[in-house]
Amino acid sequence: MKIFVKRFRKSLPVSMPQYMTEGASGMDLFASLEDEVTLEPGERRLIPTGVAMAIPPGFEGQVRPRSGLAIQKGIGVVNGPGTIDSDYRGEIGVLLINFGKEPFTIRHGTRIAQIVISQVYQATLEEVDDLPSTQRQGGGFGHTGS
Repeated sequence: MKIFVKRFRKSLPVSMPQYMTEGASGMDLFASLEDEVTLEPGERRLIPTGVAMAIPPGFEGQVRPRSGLAIQKGIGVVNGPGTIDSDYRGEIGVLLINFGKEPFTIRHGTRIAQIVISQVYQATLEEVDDLPSTQRQGGGFGHTGS
């Protein structure tokens, strides 16, 4: 599948999203920053990537945390996974949060997240008086024990 990518801020080039290994399911996204940003513990900030994507209809981009940043620095994605809809053409931003105990500095070109392109389906809803029964029924959080 081909996805068209538009770069912003041509005077401040950033790497295109890219798969870092042959078997990777997500492409790394890079920070596009004029000045470095430091996330204090508990702070969240929208970090620009400098790119927009034309994701084909029937697909979405799922923005997810990078596992290395999560385990080493406590950096996550607040709304992870975030969704990039197929009709969105604006710059992709990543809402990062510092769950760690130390400040974390993001510089231009830092790999900040990954994006996975996934197929999606739009459902047709029909209102009914009763739903088909299941063994679980309305059992919610923790209903099967710990």
